[in-house]
Amino acid sequence: MCSVETHQQSDPLAGAVLDGRYRVDTLIATGGMSGVYRGLDLRLDRPVALKIMDSRYAGDNQFLTRFQREARAVARLKDPGLVAVYDQGIDGHHPFLVMELVEGGTLRELLVERGPMPPHAVAAVLAPVLSGLSVAHHEGLVHRDVKPENVLISDGGDVKIADFGLVRAIAEAKITSTSVILGTAAYLSPEQVSTGDATPASDVYGVGILTYELLTGSTPFTGDTALTVAYQRMDHDVAPPSTVIGGVPKQFDELVLRATARNPVDRYPDAEDMAAELEAIVDELGLPDFRVPAPQNSAQHLSAEVHRSRVSQNATTDTVRPAPPRQHTKALTRGPDDWQTDESESESYGVAAQFAGIEMSEFYWARQRAKRALFFWVIAVLVLTGSIAAAAWTIGSNLSNLI
Repeated sequence: MCSVETHQQSDPLAGAVLDGRYRVDTLIATGGMSGVYRGLDLRLDRPVALKIMDSRYAGDNQFLTRFQREARAVARLKDPGLVAVYDQGIDGHHPFLVMELVEGGTLRELLVERGPMPPHAVAAVLAPVLSGLSVAHHEGLVHRDVKPENVLISDGGDVKIADFGLVRAIAEAKITSTSVILGTAAYLSPEQVSTGDATPASDVYGVGILTYELLTGSTPFTGDTALTVAYQRMDHDVAPPSTVIGGVPKQFDELVLRATARNPVDRYPDAEDMAAELEAIVDELGLPDFRVPAPQNSAQHLSAEVHRSRVSQNATTDTVRPAPPRQHTKALTRGPDDWQTDESESESYGVAAQFAGIEMSEFYWARQRAKRALFFWVIAVLVLTGSIAAAAWTIGSNLSNLI
């Protein structure tokens, strides 16, 4: 905590007000091209996330034009699976983007904390991601950089994809080296590696790699350099996830293999088609609803704690309310008394008793609860229907006496 606070205090952007409106508070994460900060919209008194680009982009008119155009296009998109974009601008030497602040963490941080996911958790992650991508694809926008770092999970279990259009804007910047492969190498489609072109099918490929990683805990291609990793997909198909880890249903193998076909025409044409296939798989396997847990030890949570500490220290006459404790779902958290294993039931679903070290009894009991709820509703409807029929029969039988 001390090292983070020291870094925050030395950050020249901390405390700055961008465009006379957006106050920069605490750093959440930083990369080679930008930093993401917790901020405050002073006009609306609304917490926001500020993505502040490196100052080297401020003098590139081509980048600024594309950056502005992409931000406007993304701001028009509305879907629960998308991180909302509120505003964009440039303040001095810093182009910036104002976005919805998602209190939680990234999918990458969740994978680091908990490892591979069982199928119902994977489906719960993919559904909103594909929903957000579908809306963008309908508007002619391609993400180009689908990866766990760009998928955010809120403390309430909302899953959202961020950073639409940023890769395209950077790709057209004059300062970008032609030797740099934009987008994370592990998730790039073959056509992005060979020509740099990207279509909705390219995003589908990225989601396919993401699905493989969620199921197995690793990406399918490895190498000593980013270029080595990127070029492997030119000559090699992605292996079925079930060859890496036990318990993967064949339907998920088929989903991954079609999404990651080397030829774009052999993939799902866009996110909407892949989402429809995922929905069919969920129905076929009877996968239960699942709330995706936010990572507990996320950079965002740490930033929030630093921010609250700073507010408390700066408070004088005003009373600062302590932030309520974060509530984390117990889903995927296992203890010896949490569940009872019934291997015969889990085997009947055609999957192993465990998946990625997780007792499939979790899946089984979630499914049983759903069945019981449906059973009680059916009984209630039958009783109500029977009562109405009996009343109608009684009235009909005595109709002559009533007349």
